[in-house]
Amino acid sequence: MTGTALALVLGAAVLHALWNLAAKRASGDGYLFVWWYNVASAVLWLPIGLVVLARAGWPIGWELAVGPAVSAIFHIVYQLCLQTGYQRADLGVVYPVARGTGPLLTVVVALAVLGERPGWVAVGGGLVVIAGIVVVATGGSRALRHRASTGIWWGALTGAGIAAYTLWDDHAVTTWALAPVTYFSLGCTLQALAMTPGALLRSRAARAGGDQAPAAGSDVGPASALAVLRRSRLEIGIVAVLSPLAYVLVLEAMHTTPVALVAPARESSIVVGSLLAWWLFREPDPLRRLLGAVVVLGGIALIVA
Repeated sequence: MTGTALALVLGAAVLHALWNLAAKRASGDGYLFVWWYNVASAVLWLPIGLVVLARAGWPIGWELAVGPAVSAIFHIVYQLCLQTGYQRADLGVVYPVARGTGPLLTVVVALAVLGERPGWVAVGGGLVVIAGIVVVATGGSRALRHRASTGIWWGALTGAGIAAYTLWDDHAVTTWALAPVTYFSLGCTLQALAMTPGALLRSRAARAGGDQAPAAGSDVGPASALAVLRRSRLEIGIVAVLSPLAYVLVLEAMHTTPVALVAPARESSIVVGSLLAWWLFREPDPLRRLLGAVVVLGGIALIVA
């Protein structure tokens, strides 16, 4: 991996951890929050993507339609699972589990579906990831363990989405040679459009019942789209800018570096996110969760070794 590629991937890791912190801070309807940051991302990034496309001579083909459309489906599933996890559990559990499950599922799919035979090092890496998740989930009171199990469930679902969009996007960018900025900006736009009917229905239902603030100690409450925007506009802006930027940096690195090298460096965000979760949110059991995050990161490194 070149120095430039490493800088891109590590920069993306820090940005990824930061926007996840913003998503954790958001309050109100999780669906509407996800919709808002997809809308904002589309407004910010689509003009840039179109400029890149124009400078390339408008190379429009079926790949540019199919690639972002499939990616949008995977990203919506991923985003909604992630936001639900953050509303119901701690970032220090959801985040490392989500980032560790993706590579683990890749090994499982290779064995069970594709008929591939990963080396023993990769299989051992999968076991290490599982061990790290166990470290994150155990310890503390029964209530804390229950909350951790909820975080593991939603983190695992999020990880499945990560595995799906990562494999698809890598194929689209490398095999079809699609420009990362254009590809991702079109994906953001399709995500916003696909979620708009649901956002309108939820917002209308909230207005009919009267907007309500979240109950004390809760991040969830019925609210119209405008109410969610008022309460979480800073977080929406942070996610809208940093989430696409972090992923575009990864896609750029994939242009010159194999995904097997990009993946473990990118997942260094697990440790950064775990540290920031303790520092900013004072989440419980920080040493155990940080240890588990480091173990998960080590397992990922073995999987892609």
